[in-house]
Amino acid sequence: MHRLLARVALLWLAALVVARPLPAADIVPPIDERFAEALAEAANEKPDFRRHVVPLLGRLGCNGRACHGSFQGQGGFQLSLFGYDFHADHANLLGGDEPRTNLADPAESLIIQKPLKEIPHEGGKRLTRGSWQHRVLLDWIASGAEPAANDTSLERLEVTPRELVASRKGITQQLRAVAVWNDGTREDVTPLCRFQSNNDEVATIDETGRVTVAGPGDTHVVVFYDNGVVPVPVLLPVSDRLGSRYPDISTPTRVDSLVTDKLRKLGIVQSDLCTDAEFLRRVSLDLTGTLPTAAEVDTFLADARPDKRDLTIDALLDSPGYAAWWATKFCDWTGNNRERNQNNGPDNRTVATAAWYEWLRTRIAANVPYDEIVEGIVLARSREDDESYRDYCERMSGYQRGDFVASFAEQPSLPYFWSRRGFQTPQERALGFAYTFLGVRIQCAECHKHPFDQWTKDDFARFQNFFTRVRFGQSPDTKDEMKAMLTELGVDPELRGGDRDKAITRLVKAGHTVPYGETFVIPPVKPAKAQKPPKAGRPKQNQRIVVGRTATVLGGDEQTIGDLADPRVVLIEWMLADDNPYFARAIVNRVWASYFNVGIVEPPDDLSLANPPSNAPLLDWLAAEFRRKGYDLKWLHREIVTSRTYQASWQTNDTNRLDERNFSRAVPRRVPAEVVLDAIRMATASDTEAARMAASSSGRAVDESATVGWGNSAKYALTVFGRSARESNCDCDRSAEPSLLQTVFLRNDRDMLAQVNRKGGWVDEISAPYDAAAKRAERRAEKGRPAAVVA
Repeated sequence: MHRLLARVALLWLAALVVARPLPAADIVPPIDERFAEALAEAANEKPDFRRHVVPLLGRLGCNGRACHGSFQGQGGFQLSLFGYDFHADHANLLGGDEPRTNLADPAESLIIQKPLKEIPHEGGKRLTRGSWQHRVLLDWIASGAEPAANDTSLERLEVTPRELVASRKGITQQLRAVAVWNDGTREDVTPLCRFQSNNDEVATIDETGRVTVAGPGDTHVVVFYDNGVVPVPVLLPVSDRLGSRYPDISTPTRVDSLVTDKLRKLGIVQSDLCTDAEFLRRVSLDLTGTLPTAAEVDTFLADARPDKRDLTIDALLDSPGYAAWWATKFCDWTGNNRERNQNNGPDNRTVATAAWYEWLRTRIAANVPYDEIVEGIVLARSREDDESYRDYCERMSGYQRGDFVASFAEQPSLPYFWSRRGFQTPQERALGFAYTFLGVRIQCAECHKHPFDQWTKDDFARFQNFFTRVRFGQSPDTKDEMKAMLTELGVDPELRGGDRDKAITRLVKAGHTVPYGETFVIPPVKPAKAQKPPKAGRPKQNQRIVVGRTATVLGGDEQTIGDLADPRVVLIEWMLADDNPYFARAIVNRVWASYFNVGIVEPPDDLSLANPPSNAPLLDWLAAEFRRKGYDLKWLHREIVTSRTYQASWQTNDTNRLDERNFSRAVPRRVPAEVVLDAIRMATASDTEAARMAASSSGRAVDESATVGWGNSAKYALTVFGRSARESNCDCDRSAEPSLLQTVFLRNDRDMLAQVNRKGGWVDEISAPYDAAAKRAERRAEKGRPAAVVA
């Protein structure tokens, strides 16, 4: 009787679904119920290709990397990796010499028979005859195998519960995912979703969306459907210090309040404040890349003022070391790679690298707002407004010769960002730009749907259109003038490549004005007729661009750019908008990660939907305040390092000894390569030299313009300790891994020993009186006099 009533209820439900259109507030029941065995005859529903068939193929593994989603496909049949190329998938299912669908006899379709393993299938058995999955595929083919509607789009994916806070290990919770479509339809799509856990030690999730709490801590489980990616926090407190049992922790700043809010949920108690000596060493290294001198330590420890830490922070932010060290970090993020700065003409890689660094250093020292710095990079052109080509060449030649009144750092923009090798094709620029300014990894979307984010191949293609007209080389309107200049200089205009570069480099060093390449934007050209898309790869020099007349910002609307003088203007306007989800968050997270063991989002350059922040309110507040404060970098640094969170001790308690992601304690971290070299030099310096190092960045490794303190050995030593390679704009280009070579270097490398024994160093300073006394004794002995007694 119960079974009969259940079948009647299901039949009534199915009839209701089919009989009338659903109001927006109603939710269509999940497809496994609608196509359950009892409803097989009554459902009479046409499965939708985008909403049901493609997600189902994903759940069955058909469009995975190891199956038909591979670049070569399998068994002569290919699907787009992770789905979402609905046009291609539909064409492949219905076309070809051996179509996977049989409209005349749906049950004989290969897409049915192979997964049932009624005929040989290397992928094994994926379907069970009579299952709801079997009926969905069968009914889709029987109803005509219609493609996805062009006007259909997923508005959002709603997942409940939004957060799971467990009271004990082993608790389970079923997630529910509801797709909200642009036509107002709301459908329970839980059976069609993919699920993953970001940490199986804290929580696991099965293929149906049931979460099981596995251990104490916090993580996220992630739900994937169509282009929707939704993370759900899962927490199991690590102690019983919850609610009224949580201790009264001081939260002097908003940062501390937001960090403690999360710790209170987890039952984690923050460590005590670090000692004054620990604070001074930590903040000096982090802010300026410099160890404090012995005299600075003595002065700070003897200072009884209650605000001495804040005063020290302000002094460090005004020091040369701050600008030098953070300019070096900005060079990492923007890709200032000496080996790739091989520009045309005499503006060689050494000059370009030094000028790039100095341009950033002067702005950081002056606390130029971050948005203005980025605007100077994004909208960069070599020639200034109303500057002729010859005047531009005179200015650049003057920089090279060192006889120009102004310096390169005074010009408003940084064109070298656009001229480096490996950053010339629209694809390369789309990837590097997203890394640098948005903290987003979109390389997967260059070929297929991103497995952990919303980006599709179409999103990538539309985004890269912003960069098709930005060029480095010889602008079309200066070609004749450049040839005339070469002729005046006695250089054959037909010379190309390295031969021409060598010739004009000799001339500029001799005091002449020579022609230079430049970063410029191809003017808009209206096409007379439809054009074929350009071939992949680097566009030909001076190619007239007539394609890519529209472009789309990530997650935004399509923009008309074909008639704009510079399409990058649209990019910068979008980036600086208050509702931009990436720009401010990306730099805030990178700066935070520089002060802690990890970022609020880790890795710091992966702000994907499936990689959510460990403390979303903290990141949101810092980003919003950073914008409200006018992108003030010194405010951001000060807000972080004045917090109790930053100043917490490295010593643990019984609740936080395993915590490395919620900022309850200082986690010991490796010192960056440049800071290692300067620390060695500071530790082996005399008091006089140490004071000079603290007062100036000259001759220090954190100052990229001069590493003379180590001489020619600096490059090797920096490589040993993992200096950023700056090859991909990825934060992973800098290594923090220990190695045996580092140990060998510190123990017995000749350059290391030279630092210890150098003239004017600490050993030389303390040994000087004894050496002088010994020499006096030798002279007295030579004259037959008794040696003086040295007390």
